[in-house]
Amino acid sequence: MADRGSFHLGHTLDPKTGKAGSDRVVVGSSDLTTHGVVVGMTGSGKTGLAVVLLEEALLSGIPTLVLDPKGDMTNLALVFPDLAPASFLPWASEAEAQAAGVSIEEYAEKQATIWREGLESNGIGPDRLRALKDAADVTIYTPGSTAGVPLNIVGSLRAPALSWERDAEALRDEIEGTVTSLLALVGISSDPLSSREHVLLSNLVEHAWRAGRDLDLGTLIGEIQSPPIRKLGVFEVDQFFPPADRTKLAFTLNSLVAAPSFAAWGEGEALDPQKLLFTPEGKPRCAVVYLAHLSEEERQFVVTLVFSKLVTWMRGQEGTPDLRALAYMDEVFGYVPPSAAPPAKKPILTIFKQGRAFGLGLVLSTQNPVDLDYKAMSNAGTWLVGRLQTENDKARVLEGLRSAAGGTDVAELDRAIGGLGKRQFLLVSAKASAPRLLTTRWAMSYLCGPLTKEQVSRLKPAVAQAPVPSPGDEQPASAAPETVSAPTRAPETAPARQLASDETPVAPPVAQGIPVSYLDQGAPWGAGIGATSDSSRLRAFLAARVALRYDDSAADVDEQQEFEAVYGPLDGGLDLASETQVDYDDRDFAASAPANAAYVLPAAPIGEAKFFTSTAKEIQRHLVDRRALELQRNTTLKLVSRPGESPDDFAARCDAAAQERADAESARIRDRLEAKRDRLEKALAQAQRRVEELDTDTRSRQASELIAGAGAVLGALLGGRRSTRSMASAVSGAASRRGMTARTAERRETASAKVEATTDELARLEQEILDEVAEIDERWQATAADVDTLSIRLEATDVRVLETRLVWVPSD
Repeated sequence: MADRGSFHLGHTLDPKTGKAGSDRVVVGSSDLTTHGVVVGMTGSGKTGLAVVLLEEALLSGIPTLVLDPKGDMTNLALVFPDLAPASFLPWASEAEAQAAGVSIEEYAEKQATIWREGLESNGIGPDRLRALKDAADVTIYTPGSTAGVPLNIVGSLRAPALSWERDAEALRDEIEGTVTSLLALVGISSDPLSSREHVLLSNLVEHAWRAGRDLDLGTLIGEIQSPPIRKLGVFEVDQFFPPADRTKLAFTLNSLVAAPSFAAWGEGEALDPQKLLFTPEGKPRCAVVYLAHLSEEERQFVVTLVFSKLVTWMRGQEGTPDLRALAYMDEVFGYVPPSAAPPAKKPILTIFKQGRAFGLGLVLSTQNPVDLDYKAMSNAGTWLVGRLQTENDKARVLEGLRSAAGGTDVAELDRAIGGLGKRQFLLVSAKASAPRLLTTRWAMSYLCGPLTKEQVSRLKPAVAQAPVPSPGDEQPASAAPETVSAPTRAPETAPARQLASDETPVAPPVAQGIPVSYLDQGAPWGAGIGATSDSSRLRAFLAARVALRYDDSAADVDEQQEFEAVYGPLDGGLDLASETQVDYDDRDFAASAPANAAYVLPAAPIGEAKFFTSTAKEIQRHLVDRRALELQRNTTLKLVSRPGESPDDFAARCDAAAQERADAESARIRDRLEAKRDRLEKALAQAQRRVEELDTDTRSRQASELIAGAGAVLGALLGGRRSTRSMASAVSGAASRRGMTARTAERRETASAKVEATTDELARLEQEILDEVAEIDERWQATAADVDTLSIRLEATDVRVLETRLVWVPSD
């Protein structure tokens, strides 16, 4: 068993050469009581690092609770001490073998060799693999499904074993999370303080738990209609929430309970962290809660309940400085956003704030750093940062690192993150003097990628069942061929009509391991494939769920989609042209056939496993040839529409980018002509002042001339006996003054002409600016509208068939 005090994550990395050194990089287990954050883009090696971290915890005797939204962490169950190709074979990828041009057996042998050599290079041999295998049982829980070990989520309404006098806050937090997520599951967005539905349900649950009484959904729905409490606050219940409205709420919740697929939510082990983390004998366990098969609302429901229960369990433990248990969530996108408050956020942040005192560590992982509430994450003492996709991602991560990095230069961290490659990480710990670069050690678990529900079912613990012999058959039912499931008979009710020549009352056998379902009458897409609800004639269809990845580095596109389709009927064999794209889940299928069912014999060999294997390959080729991702592109602006972005939204984004370019170009025009306009405006102002000055001077001189001229002439005539020459001289002086006034008027005309000329030149300049700006705007508008189509095609490795199942559909 590993040293309980340290987790070996990898080896030091030389930042200059990019090569791994011999020094081991370890994280103290107690460091994780202050929690951790793992960030890195797709392909950074983030999943492998998380698996290594959890392996080290298990080797150290520390139980782990893993929430797995994507299905990657199920790989923890794939530990093969013998490293034999036969152990790898069931988990080897047909698609990857095909892409490599080898058989599946050859591919499995190659994977075994890669894993053996990788482990040997890290000093890990069969003994250490066996130690990990023996350290803890890995159990994969599938809430809402029986593919793995079912988890009784509905039973989470049982009264916790805590004291209301001491732990009222913890209990109310669990009630709040439970009620919020339950209402969200039926499409009711509720606020704990203002929502009538939330207030009523919270009070009903608290009333039952205070009395030590367990609840289930059925009981809770009954109490909604007939509440065991008389008042809510100061109002009577009927006044606060009238009976008619309560009945409507009860019917809404009842539609959830009444759905056949919801039965699985109440099956299996109880949602009890103590039982998930430890065996009855106290041995640590690894509980993986598989969420990949659930809708987003269902995932929020489960994640909220799991973390709420974990908070309640945590507060019931004694304090310790050691790491008692480790919780891990593989992709926290959408659960701890920076602005919104989904129901799971509160219990997650509660663990971040209080878990240290109880020895509960929580590690969160994400490939979407911008969606993480870094103010809340400031309590994280350990950060593991891998390669990031954008500068914006890096900036947000650096924001979160400031607390853990202490006095480290953030610019230095920036440079270190920018140089990371695959499986290379920057370790920043509040308990270390400086950040460290590391490359992760080889994972002991086989990292084959996300497991499907069908693959998870292979890991389900075997449940012994007594064989049921057929009448007159001397061999037990288990003697049936392993490649074909035993035939299923329709209910033993006399058929209501004569069977047609192509019908049989017994369901044809289907290859072992292939799920068989019956279309539920409530499936919204049934009519699209020709289903008729009142028909007992069942025809075989093939349903497929496929993971698609559209990757174009030049366009900065890495889009992952899930594609679901139904093909059929299979009466005449498989025809991929009959593809009908649908959106299906377990609620669309029933487990048993309707009464008086008659099965149309399909031409497709559904009893042979190779039919489904070859069908998966054909679907893969079909989608590669036909299903491209069509995006809009503006080459000049270097913009590509985002998947799902409407043409109007992309056009608005192009217009905004073009307007920004136009503004920049217009600014350069303004800068170039601004000085010229300033000179003209100053010249105009000066000319206008000169005209005003000359106007004043002309008026003054005219008045002076009139007075002085008249006075001189009159004086000469009336001033006594003056000579004729003296009078002529006076007249000449008056004429001279009138000449000066005339010259002043001429100068005024010249100044006025300059004002007019300057005004005209200024008007021409302004028109020039307007014309150039209009031309720029028109040109960039045309650029914004210059949009073409970018088609991103799939490659064989971009298409993975996650599931195929046979579906019997009622059809005429």
